[in-house]
Amino acid sequence: MVSWLKLVWNTAKVFLAFSICTLVFYFGLLWINQEYENYHRYDEPKGKAVKVFNLSSDKDSNFVKRLFYFYQTGE
Repeated sequence: MVSWLKLVWNTAKVFLAFSICTLVFYFGLLWINQEYENYHRYDEPKGKAVKVFNLSSDKDSNFVKRLFYFYQTGE
Protein backbone atom coordinates (compact mmCIF):
# COMPACT_ATOMS: atom_id res chain seq x y z
CA MET A 1 0.00 0.00 0.00
CA VAL A 2 2.84 2.38 0.80
CA SER A 3 4.54 1.85 -2.57
CA TRP A 4 1.25 2.64 -4.33
CA LEU A 5 0.92 5.95 -2.46
CA LYS A 6 4.55 6.73 -3.21
CA LEU A 7 3.92 6.11 -6.91
CA VAL A 8 0.86 8.41 -6.87
CA TRP A 9 2.82 11.10 -4.98
CA ASN A 10 5.75 10.95 -7.45
CA THR A 11 3.35 11.06 -10.40
CA ALA A 12 1.58 14.09 -8.92
CA LYS A 13 4.94 15.86 -8.43
CA VAL A 14 5.92 15.24 -12.06
CA PHE A 15 2.51 16.42 -13.28
CA LEU A 16 2.73 19.55 -11.12
CA ALA A 17 6.25 20.36 -12.32
CA PHE A 18 5.19 19.82 -15.95
CA SER A 19 2.13 22.04 -15.50
CA ILE A 20 4.13 24.85 -13.91
CA CYS A 21 6.80 24.72 -16.63
CA THR A 22 4.11 24.72 -19.32
CA LEU A 23 2.40 27.76 -17.79
CA VAL A 24 5.69 29.65 -17.46
CA PHE A 25 6.51 28.88 -21.10
CA TYR A 26 3.02 29.90 -22.26
CA PHE A 27 3.00 33.21 -20.41
CA GLY A 28 6.56 33.86 -21.59
CA LEU A 29 5.42 33.44 -25.18
CA LEU A 30 2.49 35.78 -24.55
CA TRP A 31 4.86 38.38 -23.09
CA ILE A 32 7.25 38.13 -26.06
CA ASN A 33 4.31 38.36 -28.50
CA GLN A 34 3.02 41.49 -26.75
CA GLU A 35 6.47 43.09 -26.92
CA TYR A 36 6.72 42.46 -30.68
CA GLU A 37 3.15 43.63 -31.37
CA ASN A 38 4.14 47.07 -30.11
CA TYR A 39 7.19 47.15 -32.40
CA HIS A 40 6.39 49.13 -35.55
CA ARG A 41 9.04 48.03 -38.04
CA TYR A 42 7.33 49.62 -41.05
CA ASP A 43 7.35 53.15 -39.70
CA GLU A 44 9.30 55.75 -41.62
CA PRO A 45 12.88 55.88 -40.42
CA LYS A 46 14.06 58.89 -38.49
CA GLY A 47 17.13 60.89 -39.43
CA LYS A 48 18.95 60.72 -42.77
CA ALA A 49 17.51 57.60 -44.36
CA VAL A 50 18.57 56.41 -47.82
CA LYS A 51 16.34 54.55 -50.25
CA VAL A 52 17.96 51.16 -50.88
CA PHE A 53 16.13 49.98 -54.00
CA ASN A 54 15.08 51.54 -57.25
CA LEU A 55 11.66 51.05 -58.83
CA SER A 56 12.49 51.00 -62.51
CA SER A 57 10.01 50.99 -65.38
CA ASP A 58 11.15 47.50 -66.40
CA LYS A 59 9.72 45.71 -63.39
CA ASP A 60 9.43 42.24 -64.96
CA SER A 61 13.10 41.91 -65.89
CA ASN A 62 14.08 43.34 -62.51
CA PHE A 63 11.92 40.71 -60.83
CA VAL A 64 13.45 37.94 -62.94
CA LYS A 65 16.98 39.13 -62.13
CA ARG A 66 16.17 39.23 -58.44
CA LEU A 67 14.56 35.78 -58.61
CA PHE A 68 17.62 34.26 -60.29
CA TYR A 69 19.86 35.98 -57.73
CA PHE A 70 17.75 34.47 -54.96
CA TYR A 71 18.04 30.99 -56.47
CA GLN A 72 21.80 31.36 -56.90
CA THR A 73 22.65 32.73 -53.47
CA GLY A 74 19.70 31.83 -51.32
CA GLU A 75 19.42 35.42 -50.08
